[in-house]
Amino acid sequence: MIAIVKYNAGNVFSVMCALQRLGVEAVVTDDHDTLRAADKVIFPGVGEASTAMRYLQEKGLDTLIASLKQPVLGICIGMQLMCRHSEEGDTTGLGIFDTVVKRFDNAACPQCKVPHMGWNTIDVTNCAGGLLTPELNGRHVYYVHSYYAEPCMHTMALTEYIVPFSAVLHRDNFYATQFHPEKSGDVGSMILKNFLEL
Repeated sequence: MIAIVKYNAGNVFSVMCALQRLGVEAVVTDDHDTLRAADKVIFPGVGEASTAMRYLQEKGLDTLIASLKQPVLGICIGMQLMCRHSEEGDTTGLGIFDTVVKRFDNAACPQCKVPHMGWNTIDVTNCAGGLLTPELNGRHVYYVHSYYAEPCMHTMALTEYIVPFSAVLHRDNFYATQFHPEKSGDVGSMILKNFLEL
């Protein structure tokens, strides 16, 4: 069973559709027992960090997610909330990844729009953990974000927009992408398939 964390953040439907294209059904839930029993957990989202974290805390999902033992995939704000801290709303994150989330500053690049929106390439720096493969290096993925996770020891792939930032993070059973694999065409499908096969 694949469980998608329900926490009043957007984009859940797109993730479900992407999984269905791979022949996989998923359940959207905030039930602790269901999430613990799932084979894989996906923590997606589009929204504002402090509001999302407040909902997670109210439901006890903050401590639950950090305690999960099966493969967990954070997407976009899901990834950012798995970091130590976010500048968005001065939000303390789950601390799974030891890095901070900052807002893009385009002062040095006024022509660079914020949010960073559209297709960009990933530079795969580490394939440990099985989510990424060497053939994904240099491929295009789809982004929509104003905040980014700084590169750290858990960074598996980088993208450059104004500054280099973490495109993919991995630590133990936790994986995360800043881009939206569910909107990234064949490349995104490959990454989701890799996750499902972990």
